[in-house]
Amino acid sequence: MKTGEEKILLSHGNGGRMMHQLIENLFIKYFSNSILEEQTDSAILQIDTPEIAFTTDSFVIDPLFFPGGNIGKLAVCGTVNDLAVSGAIPRYLSVSFIIEEGFAMKELEVIVSSLAEEARKANVSIVTGDTKVVNKGKCDKLFINTTGIGSVRNENRLISNALDFSAGDVIIINGTIGDHGMAVMSARESFNFKSQVTSDCASLNHLIREVLDRSSSVKFMRDPTRGGVATVLNELAGKTGMGIDIDETALPLSRGVTAMCELLGFDPLHIANEGKVLIVANQEEGKHILEIMKKNELGVHSAIIGRITNDHPGKVVLKTETGGSRIIDTLTGDPLPRIC
Repeated sequence: MKTGEEKILLSHGNGGRMMHQLIENLFIKYFSNSILEEQTDSAILQIDTPEIAFTTDSFVIDPLFFPGGNIGKLAVCGTVNDLAVSGAIPRYLSVSFIIEEGFAMKELEVIVSSLAEEARKANVSIVTGDTKVVNKGKCDKLFINTTGIGSVRNENRLISNALDFSAGDVIIINGTIGDHGMAVMSARESFNFKSQVTSDCASLNHLIREVLDRSSSVKFMRDPTRGGVATVLNELAGKTGMGIDIDETALPLSRGVTAMCELLGFDPLHIANEGKVLIVANQEEGKHILEIMKKNELGVHSAIIGRITNDHPGKVVLKTETGGSRIIDTLTGDPLPRIC
């Protein structure tokens, strides 16, 4: 680093020379674009639609580094995906850092580099941000807040509202579930499993845009993060008043997640994901959407995992591989804190 400092100091957040050096030598270096380089108090943006999608999220994950990513990559993916599943095209991000005094400068640079690389992959610009440094012991290493803005096509503006469901509509997911939560848990607790679980942390906006560009029949989208697939489906059943059947044999699960959940007593349907989208469509269109998703590297393991039904209104029921059934409830408590 040009500052010659190995650790973050309180003076890196005091608005003076060291803070400006940090901004120039680290944040501007990796996030550089014409809007950010103006370094004004507010970014002036151009949006090509009359309506925008606007979201914000904070990331407090522990540990900061995990198989498949780190807090920087996660901060971009989480916000980009919230915009994308709302039918928006992500355009701009703000990024704010709250850093604990004494945090290693090398680790911060790795995180910032990863954040910038994921933003490039997602084709979003980081146009404004903020940095605060707090006394040692007043923050656990590093927290990040990101806010995102996206442009919304009129035909997609109500895609998160779940307004037009019918019995027989299918539920699709783009791959294995529970990977992120189990990867973070394994890294945090230093489990020595033979099969390492890797987080699915990924920006899904390109995959989602491929689906929306080639299908006009998507009825609903949501990313099942905290609370997992079960929580999203329960929210959906409660909102629509319809029932949902899930086929246990159709759930895509990695061997590592299955083993960890069995050992630790977790239900993978309640485990967080950071690179998954749930889509609802009619049966015929669902097959077409499945074909589209499977051609994308983030959708190779896509599957139809269930259906909307008039039975058991307001409830989610899992049809087990043994022929039985059980109700899948919303997650209560927090068995995996600080996974995002």
